[in-house]
Amino acid sequence: MIRDPVCGMMVDQKHAVAISKYKGESYFFCSKNCKEEFDANPGKYTEGGKEIAAETASEHANNQPIVREKSGRNKNRKLVLPIKGMTCASCVSHVEHALKNTDGITFATVNLATEQATVEFLPKEVDLKELVKTVHDTGYEIATATMTLPIGGMTCASCANHVTQALKNIEGVIDVNVNLATERAQVEYIAGEVSLNDMEKAVADAGYQVLKIPESEATEEVDEAEIKMQTARFRMKVAWVLTVPIIIWMFGEMFFGVVWPNETIYNLGMVVLSLPVLFWVGRKTFTSGWSAIVHGYANMDSLIMLGTGVSLLTGPASFFLPVTNYAGVAAMIMAFHLTGRYIEETAKGRASQAIRKLLDLGAKTARILRDGKEVEIPIEEVIVGDIMVIRPGEKIPTDGVVVEGEGAVDESMATGESMPVTHKPGDEVIGATINQEGLLKIKATKIGKDTFLSQVIKMVEECQGSKVPIQEFADKVTGFFVPAVIAIALLTVALWLIFPGFMQSLVNFGSFLPWVNPDLGIITLAIVSMVAVLVIACPCALGLATPTALMVGSGIAANHGILFRSGEAIQTLKDVNVVVFDKTGTITKGKPEVTNIISLGKNDVKSVLFYASSAEQGSEHPLAGAIVKKAKQEGIELKKPEHFQAVRGKGIIAKIDDRQVLVGTRKLLSDYKVDYSSVEEELRQLEEEAKTAMIVSVDSEVLGIIAVADQVKDDSAPAIAELRRMGIETTMITGDNQHTAEAIARMVGIDHVMAGVLPERKLQEIINLQSRFGKVAFVGDGINDAPALTQANVGIAIGTGTDIAIEASDVTLVRGELTGVVEAILLSRETFRKIRQNLFWAFFYNVAMIPLAMIGWMHPVLAEIAMASSSITVVSNANLLKRVKILPDVLNGKPKAVKNI
Repeated sequence: MIRDPVCGMMVDQKHAVAISKYKGESYFFCSKNCKEEFDANPGKYTEGGKEIAAETASEHANNQPIVREKSGRNKNRKLVLPIKGMTCASCVSHVEHALKNTDGITFATVNLATEQATVEFLPKEVDLKELVKTVHDTGYEIATATMTLPIGGMTCASCANHVTQALKNIEGVIDVNVNLATERAQVEYIAGEVSLNDMEKAVADAGYQVLKIPESEATEEVDEAEIKMQTARFRMKVAWVLTVPIIIWMFGEMFFGVVWPNETIYNLGMVVLSLPVLFWVGRKTFTSGWSAIVHGYANMDSLIMLGTGVSLLTGPASFFLPVTNYAGVAAMIMAFHLTGRYIEETAKGRASQAIRKLLDLGAKTARILRDGKEVEIPIEEVIVGDIMVIRPGEKIPTDGVVVEGEGAVDESMATGESMPVTHKPGDEVIGATINQEGLLKIKATKIGKDTFLSQVIKMVEECQGSKVPIQEFADKVTGFFVPAVIAIALLTVALWLIFPGFMQSLVNFGSFLPWVNPDLGIITLAIVSMVAVLVIACPCALGLATPTALMVGSGIAANHGILFRSGEAIQTLKDVNVVVFDKTGTITKGKPEVTNIISLGKNDVKSVLFYASSAEQGSEHPLAGAIVKKAKQEGIELKKPEHFQAVRGKGIIAKIDDRQVLVGTRKLLSDYKVDYSSVEEELRQLEEEAKTAMIVSVDSEVLGIIAVADQVKDDSAPAIAELRRMGIETTMITGDNQHTAEAIARMVGIDHVMAGVLPERKLQEIINLQSRFGKVAFVGDGINDAPALTQANVGIAIGTGTDIAIEASDVTLVRGELTGVVEAILLSRETFRKIRQNLFWAFFYNVAMIPLAMIGWMHPVLAEIAMASSSITVVSNANLLKRVKILPDVLNGKPKAVKNI
């Protein structure tokens, strides 16, 4: 066995996943990711970086989760950019294409529903100013903000340079201007990416201080979604105030053929009343549409601009040509368009409520002990090590450890569990949870972006900003959709002018529709049909079909304590054919207890327990902890082990009073040529009872057996039964022997068992299962499972609170229950069902409606209503996910989707 130089895991050289050579020596790795990290900087893990490698190995030995980026892009810098001005999928495609073609950007994805771009780039090659300019050159803007900070402690130009550099090093800062004379720093940054706390810390680390910002200069946080809804509501109201008189004026001409007071004033009035609707409240649509055309492409606003523009021009043209005046119709189209925008913004606001609700959960202040007195301070001023005082009914300000008191804490915001959890001194607590009873004193351990709530918000944001693979197909379609619609509109005019008789016959056939007027002239019918084609096409619905469902689904998941890391995980999880479970801490509670101690010959039970527990003091394994705990309960005085060695997957070796002690499996004793045949019968019997039996040997003599049992979680059997009912194969993988593993499998109903698997072999077993079954989900507790979580099609980390390897998995289940796996799969299926429905209706709508518009069967106003309705339908359908509550009935083993009444 040899240690992986990157993660510290012990690797069997014969079964190593990857090998690298450096300076004549071979290095063995547990995963391809470790090899890639090593190859990128070998010196870090060899001579030049032994301290770092040792630290990593130490963390691994102490059961700390190994963080691994699945994509292999973990060395890049990642930013979320709020994009202003996007209106449809065509806009998304254009911005994404521009970002992907920027040197230094390794990954880019743009989301219409969240109006954000997620980019990963090489910091040395990409300047944020250039990034802002790149988006600007496409016709859109990255939302930025500016803050002025009073700086204390600067005395010279060198000080100003130090502060400038410190602020520029903050991720998300675009530009910094420090003025020594005024002692102020002006910071331009990407909105939402940088906080005042980040700036204060950077300046403090540089040796200076951000002085208190005057209240008159302080900026309040604004709800962008609310502002957008208010703006859209204003535009809609003004549009209808101006359009209603047009509609009333048109009634006489439409229903009675009376043009009041005369044709000239009527035609001129239609034009004059339409102008403010189009060029005041509809100005944003025109500028967006025109900007897109100037930059060499077209979007949905371009179609509306062309449609309403052509309709408006029929007004002046009617004075000189035999064309019906449709200027009033242009105003009606814009009014309906702005109405659709308002409803769409409102629906999108509801869809994005998950993030806002999570942000609102955080405490605003904290009561801490300073010099023996309670002081209330803003949450931003809490530092690690502060002792916080939380009374019943109050929120726990930030993550910490209970140091005094006992209380029942409502953790439903984090875990979805409705029952309060009792916490005592030494227990970890999660920030933003509520202390329901008892006075607690808690030591702050994590603050700011390191807290559990911040990590949850980050994961939900990442998921909502990502794309599912099926979106790639929609993106390809939208890439040529708008140009194709413009081409179809021109083709429509050509057909009417080249084949007027045939087209007229089609209109006559549709004259049973009240809005179809076959008595209009050919030119008017050609214009009406062209305008209808332009305004009825809806790339917006295509752009919103997937991300809105993803937003709602990931928000619901977060409320259930299920954190999806990406949209790809949601799509993949619904298709898994087999779920592989780690045993300890996943199927079982992970808190083993000693159940049997068997001694041989003249040895007594206490001797067996003395040698075993003394030796196991050097191990961090849960089984070792159970043995040591038992010895302390019995009052046995332990001795410090010497030459301790943990043999991964087999047991431990140590010296106690110069005697060699072995505690472990048959394999360990066989390796050291110790005869254990005298206890074989007892071993088999204990293993059949689902107990882990360890042989204790001293100087090659077997003293006895210690058996440890880890209780199965109450919900394991019902959850696994439900997975089988859903047609999903289940497999358990464990380092335990075959008898114990099979006994556990029988208790919970597992289909397949892989026993005696060493940790470094888990990854290879996942690969084998993938070749056999197809898509595989691996469920582990996040400890020593990083390679397997990474290799699986969907890695699911299961744990509680902050003790979960969030970054190593695709899905994190905050509650330590397997019912969460069932909930995640059901939610995956429900979310993707909505995505399929949305994409179907978005495509079907355009395929069905555009031909009707070409033959003159769609009035332009009705076409606009239909177009707006399609976007609203897609967003509203996604919001219907909120009516579905994924609630497995663990008592009956019949999880199902329960609709709220």
